[in-house]
This record gives sequence, structure tokens and C-alpha cells, in this order.
Amino acid sequence: MTDLGATMLFSGGAVLVLMLLTFAGSLPLRDVSIVDIAWGLAFVNIGWVSVVFADGDAARSALALALVTIWGLRLAVHISIRKASHPGEDPRYQKMRERQGDRFPLVSLFTIFLFQGVLAWVVSLPLQGAAASTDDALGPLAYLGAALWLVGFVFEAGGDHQLQRFKADPANEGKVMDRGLWRYTRHPNYFGDFAIWWGLFLIGLDGGAWWAIVSPLIMTVLLTRVSGKDLLEKSMSERPGYEAYVENTSGFIPLPPRSKAARTT
Repeated sequence: MTDLGATMLFSGGAVLVLMLLTFAGSLPLRDVSIVDIAWGLAFVNIGWVSVVFADGDAARSALALALVTIWGLRLAVHISIRKASHPGEDPRYQKMRERQGDRFPLVSLFTIFLFQGVLAWVVSLPLQGAAASTDDALGPLAYLGAALWLVGFVFEAGGDHQLQRFKADPANEGKVMDRGLWRYTRHPNYFGDFAIWWGLFLIGLDGGAWWAIVSPLIMTVLLTRVSGKDLLEKSMSERPGYEAYVENTSGFIPLPPRSKAARTT
């Protein structure tokens, strides 16, 4: 057992090993997009290492570990299934491979694999804080965090499942998904991820890890401004019916669909 500083060191080493192994696997496959599968697994890895090496409250550690394990494994399986149905390297990485040429493997090691490893380690601070906290018993913030995590998980997993079924129907080719959870937010999966990490932060905060607020703040920026919502909407903007969908549906926080009357006032 050890303190927070050593826990963070051990968890950092664990995610480093995972990303190096993933990088090594990408070389013979010529496919760096397998890093997307490793993303969820990185948090599971960090969570388990933190609980093993930290000496925090058992109930808080177990709660944070259970929630991140469910989330991380579900995400990894979902991305694996999606990747199996669309084999090959993600077009984003293909373009990068073409630009970098022979330098691509080394460039990808630092700008893709190690970068995502560092990002996962920082985002996982609430897990490390919860695992190392010695505060006794779970308080109201932990229960509130678990409830918020559950809301997020329903939106993320439910949104992914609904979109997967929608895309599997050839009749929906070229159409905009506007059913189920997608009626209330244009990005139920991104909103779900947002809620999940704010929920995990509250569990860490319940144990005194106020400094871990950097985690949900980073995820909020990523999901709304960098690699999530805004990036996807740019690629969808020319799709028939998308403009009407934008007018009728909340951009992020789930809200009832706007009526035509409300849109004209």
C-alpha cells in the first residue's frame, strides 16, 4: 500500500506500458486506430492499479473502480465491434500516414499513443484520488456522483446502441438519426461521457480530491470544442435534413424537442 504520489506514479507506468504495447501492435497491422480501443482500457488499467497500490477507503475505491470498469470495458467492446464492421485504418490517421511517410511510426508513437496515454492519466485523476482517499464512509457527493454516472451511462451506451441499429438498416442510408435519445440531444453519447466524468469527479471529491476537477473540465472541452461535438457537426452539416435537425434538437444538454412555433418566436 502507498500514498497518492506513488499511486499516481504506478498508474502512470501502467498506462505507459499499455500504450507502448498498443503501439507495437499497430506496426504489423499498419493501423494506429486500434488506439481507440485502448482508450477505454487505459482507464480500467489505471483504476485497478490505483486500487491495488493505494490505501484508501475500501467502499469509495470499490465504487469508483466498478463504475470505470463497466464504462471502459463497454466502450472498448463497442469500438471493437464498430471497427470489425469497418476494417482498416481510420481516414484521419490514413491522411496523417500519407503526410508523414516513413516518419509516421515514430510520429504516431508520440502524437497519438503517448499523447493519449498522458491524457488518460490526467483525466483519470478522480479515480486515483478516490482510491487514495482515507476519508471514512461514503458521503452524499459519492451517491450523487454515482447517480450522475448512471444517467451518463444510459445516454452514452443507449445512444451508441440506437445509432448502431439505425446505421445497420439500409433504408436509413444518408438519413439523419433523430429518434430515441437523439430526439433530445444531437449528441447523447458525448453528453453521456460528460456526465460520467463529472459523476466520477464527485466521487473523488467526496474523498477530498477537489484538485481532480481538471479531469471533467478537460473532458468537457474535448467533448464540446475539440474532438467531439463541434468536429462531428462540421462533417454532418451538408447532410440532407441536418439543418432542420439542428433547429429542432438541443446541441448538447438533453431537452424536449423544439416545436415549430418555438423556433419562429
